[in-house]
Amino acid sequence: MSDEEQVENLIRNWAAAVHAGDLDGVLAGHAADIVMFDVPPPYEGVRGIDAYRETWPPFFEWQAQGAAFEIESLDVTAGDDVAFAHALLRCGTPQDFADRPAQRLRLTVGLRKEDGRWVVAHEHHSFPEAGDAL
Repeated sequence: MSDEEQVENLIRNWAAAVHAGDLDGVLAGHAADIVMFDVPPPYEGVRGIDAYRETWPPFFEWQAQGAAFEIESLDVTAGDDVAFAHALLRCGTPQDFADRPAQRLRLTVGLRKEDGRWVVAHEHHSFPEAGDAL
Protein backbone atom coordinates (compact mmCIF):
# COMPACT_ATOMS: atom_id res chain seq x y z
CA MET A 1 0.00 0.00 0.00
CA SER A 2 1.35 3.44 -0.90
CA ASP A 3 1.92 6.13 1.74
CA GLU A 4 -1.04 8.08 0.35
CA GLU A 5 -3.27 5.01 0.70
CA GLN A 6 -2.04 4.40 4.26
CA VAL A 7 -2.82 8.00 5.23
CA GLU A 8 -6.22 7.87 3.52
CA ASN A 9 -7.09 4.66 5.39
CA LEU A 10 -6.01 6.19 8.70
CA ILE A 11 -8.22 9.25 8.15
CA ARG A 12 -11.20 7.24 6.91
CA ASN A 13 -10.93 4.88 9.91
CA TRP A 14 -10.72 7.92 12.22
CA ALA A 15 -13.86 9.42 10.67
CA ALA A 16 -15.71 6.11 11.00
CA ALA A 17 -14.68 5.95 14.67
CA VAL A 18 -15.90 9.52 15.22
CA HIS A 19 -19.23 8.66 13.60
CA ALA A 20 -19.52 5.52 15.77
CA GLY A 21 -18.58 7.35 18.98
CA ASP A 22 -15.60 5.00 19.38
CA LEU A 23 -13.09 6.94 21.49
CA ASP A 24 -10.32 4.31 21.21
CA GLY A 25 -10.72 4.35 17.44
CA VAL A 26 -10.61 8.17 17.38
CA LEU A 27 -7.36 8.18 19.38
CA ALA A 28 -5.69 5.45 17.32
CA GLY A 29 -3.06 6.75 14.96
CA HIS A 30 -2.55 10.04 16.80
CA ALA A 31 0.81 11.25 18.14
CA ALA A 32 1.32 11.69 21.88
CA ASP A 33 2.07 15.37 21.20
CA ILE A 34 -0.94 16.01 18.92
CA VAL A 35 -2.02 19.62 18.46
CA MET A 36 -5.65 20.19 17.49
CA PHE A 37 -7.47 23.38 16.59
CA ASP A 38 -11.20 22.73 16.81
CA VAL A 39 -14.47 24.54 16.17
CA PRO A 40 -15.35 25.00 19.87
CA PRO A 41 -12.96 26.65 22.35
CA PRO A 42 -10.29 26.74 23.46
CA TYR A 43 -9.27 28.79 20.47
CA GLU A 44 -5.58 28.31 21.26
CA GLY A 45 -6.16 24.61 20.62
CA VAL A 46 -5.43 21.54 22.67
CA ARG A 47 -2.02 19.96 23.02
CA GLY A 48 -1.23 16.37 23.85
CA ILE A 49 -3.20 13.15 23.53
CA ASP A 50 -4.82 13.53 26.97
CA ALA A 51 -6.23 16.96 26.13
CA TYR A 52 -7.29 15.65 22.70
CA ARG A 53 -9.10 12.73 24.38
CA GLU A 54 -11.06 15.12 26.62
CA THR A 55 -12.54 17.00 23.65
CA TRP A 56 -14.46 14.02 22.25
CA PRO A 57 -17.11 13.07 24.86
CA PRO A 58 -19.00 16.40 24.44
CA PHE A 59 -18.92 15.93 20.66
CA PHE A 60 -20.26 12.40 20.98
CA GLU A 61 -23.11 13.71 23.17
CA TRP A 62 -23.98 16.32 20.53
CA GLN A 63 -23.68 13.74 17.75
CA ALA A 64 -26.15 11.45 19.58
CA GLN A 65 -28.85 13.95 18.51
CA GLY A 66 -28.69 12.36 15.07
CA ALA A 67 -25.77 14.32 13.62
CA ALA A 68 -23.87 13.12 10.57
CA PHE A 69 -20.08 12.92 10.31
CA GLU A 70 -19.19 11.79 6.79
CA ILE A 71 -16.21 12.46 4.54
CA GLU A 72 -17.29 13.85 1.17
CA SER A 73 -13.86 14.55 -0.30
CA LEU A 74 -10.33 13.73 0.84
CA ASP A 75 -7.00 14.65 -0.75
CA VAL A 76 -3.66 13.31 0.55
CA THR A 77 -0.09 14.28 -0.24
CA ALA A 78 2.67 12.18 1.32
CA GLY A 79 6.43 12.46 1.35
CA ASP A 80 8.92 10.10 2.93
CA ASP A 81 8.28 11.13 6.52
CA VAL A 82 5.61 13.86 6.49
CA ALA A 83 2.18 14.09 4.89
CA PHE A 84 -0.83 16.34 4.87
CA ALA A 85 -4.45 15.88 3.94
CA HIS A 86 -7.49 18.07 3.57
CA ALA A 87 -11.12 17.03 3.49
CA LEU A 88 -14.67 18.28 3.46
CA LEU A 89 -17.17 16.52 5.70
CA ARG A 90 -20.92 16.60 6.23
CA CYS A 91 -21.03 17.35 9.93
CA GLY A 92 -24.30 18.45 11.49
CA THR A 93 -27.79 17.64 12.59
CA PRO A 94 -30.72 17.38 10.18
CA GLN A 95 -31.73 20.90 11.27
CA ASP A 96 -28.21 22.20 10.51
CA PHE A 97 -28.48 20.81 6.98
CA ALA A 98 -31.99 22.21 6.55
CA ASP A 99 -30.73 25.66 7.58
CA ARG A 100 -27.42 25.52 5.64
CA PRO A 101 -27.49 22.61 3.15
CA ALA A 102 -24.14 23.43 1.56
CA GLN A 103 -22.16 23.89 4.78
CA ARG A 104 -19.27 21.49 5.24
CA LEU A 105 -16.72 20.95 7.98
CA ARG A 106 -13.20 21.65 6.75
CA LEU A 107 -10.51 19.25 7.97
CA THR A 108 -6.76 19.64 7.63
CA VAL A 109 -4.42 16.98 8.97
CA GLY A 110 -0.63 16.97 9.29
CA LEU A 111 1.07 13.61 9.78
CA ARG A 112 4.54 12.27 10.38
CA LYS A 113 6.02 8.82 10.21
CA GLU A 114 7.03 7.29 13.55
CA ASP A 115 8.69 3.89 13.55
CA GLY A 116 7.44 3.23 10.03
CA ARG A 117 3.77 4.15 10.61
CA TRP A 118 1.83 7.33 10.00
CA VAL A 119 0.52 9.29 12.99
CA VAL A 120 -1.55 12.46 13.11
CA ALA A 121 0.54 15.27 14.63
CA HIS A 122 -1.81 18.15 13.80
CA GLU A 123 -5.56 18.28 13.23
CA HIS A 124 -7.64 21.34 12.37
CA HIS A 125 -11.45 21.50 12.07
CA SER A 126 -13.34 24.61 10.96
CA PHE A 127 -16.58 25.83 9.47
CA PRO A 128 -16.83 28.89 7.23
CA GLU A 129 -18.25 31.95 8.94
CA ALA A 130 -22.05 32.01 8.78
CA GLY A 131 -21.96 35.13 6.58
CA ASP A 132 -19.52 33.64 4.04
CA ALA A 133 -20.85 32.55 0.68
CA LEU A 134 -21.36 28.82 0.56
